[in-house]
Amino acid sequence: MEPTRKRPRKSRAKAASPGAGGYLDGQLLIAMPVMEDERFARSVIYLCAHSSEGAMGIIVNRPAGSIDFPELLAQLDIIDKADGIKLPESAETMKVLKGGPVETGRGFVLHTSDFFIQDATLPIDDGICLTATVDILRAIAQGGGPKHAILALGYAGWAPGQLEAEIQHNGWLHCTADEELIFGGDVDAKYQRALHKIGIEPGMLSNDAGHA
Repeated sequence: MEPTRKRPRKSRAKAASPGAGGYLDGQLLIAMPVMEDERFARSVIYLCAHSSEGAMGIIVNRPAGSIDFPELLAQLDIIDKADGIKLPESAETMKVLKGGPVETGRGFVLHTSDFFIQDATLPIDDGICLTATVDILRAIAQGGGPKHAILALGYAGWAPGQLEAEIQHNGWLHCTADEELIFGGDVDAKYQRALHKIGIEPGMLSNDAGHA
């Protein structure tokens, strides 16, 4: 888990509290506009794990710059560079994202549950799984992978109690996840769509701290 981050200032909007059981795995975190940590500003994070031991999630709305999936497959020697034009459409169009600031050299694939590798795939919730082995990349390159998937480089991590404290201090809102918000192609619009999903317009959220 990463070190404790600065807590964001309070805003006029009240962030949602954790749901039943106090844990939010399988839900989406939505950064409040007052988020001071630039690594998480305007981020939408799918929470893969949340317990008394901490939390781990994948940012689903931050592209990994100029890196594309076919190029990554070639770098990992999964395909020859010349074979890139032969990839199935699902591999050609697969998104590569910045999943978070922890272990940025490691790949994590969030995907639908129609694909499973014994002892490697972690079922999360609502038909969503996480796999972090190169075998799933080979399967996608060969056209035998999941129906929907994104590849994230790195992840977001919280120490025990840290995420709860950030939510309490209005750092995050949260909402139920859906496939379009996780896997949808319009990455830049996900933040706005996530807010709309819980009935909030960005202008409703104040950047002023400490005022009722």
